[in-house]
Amino acid sequence: MTYPLRLVAVAGGLQRPSKSAALSKHLLDLIADEIPCQSRMVEIGAIAPQLAGAVWRSQLPEAVEQALAAVEQADVLVVVTPVFRGSYTGLFKHFFDFIDQNALIDKPVLLAATGGSERHALVIDHQLRPLFSFFQARTLPLGVYATDQDFANYHLQNEALLDRARLAIQRALPLLKLTGHSRSAVVDEAVAV
Repeated sequence: MTYPLRLVAVAGGLQRPSKSAALSKHLLDLIADEIPCQSRMVEIGAIAPQLAGAVWRSQLPEAVEQALAAVEQADVLVVVTPVFRGSYTGLFKHFFDFIDQNALIDKPVLLAATGGSERHALVIDHQLRPLFSFFQARTLPLGVYATDQDFANYHLQNEALLDRARLAIQRALPLLKLTGHSRSAVVDEAVAV
């Protein structure tokens, strides 16, 4: 039996609506068009007030704990952050500081970012890849970077960016499908016991 992938996007934008959430939603939809999945979006902006003052995970309220658990239990992650002063935002990093360091091992992660101009495009390779390398996650080979000009009213409008997003998903599909088969085998084995 085939079970849907648990697909979770983390949108690091601190405002609502946000371009990071819009790009996350677009990438989630592209994946859902290709493979069966249950998708969920965690918006850092929505949980920021509850997240900001915590030093220990035990200090976090239930809503933040549920968001962390969703990321840790996901089969595939889509991670999108706005660029702030050359890197991801502090609250985005603070959220991932609470993730168990072994929870993302071998988990496929699609990296994406939004920024004011093209000059920040290397944030994916210089900031996000090292962060997820620490977690031993499998960062997918093609990242997606969008600038403010790629959006109109929080919807993607640039055809080159839309093509890049589709290509990133197409290149990721073999690994995502393999992850889905592995998940189905594990669930079937657990049900049989």
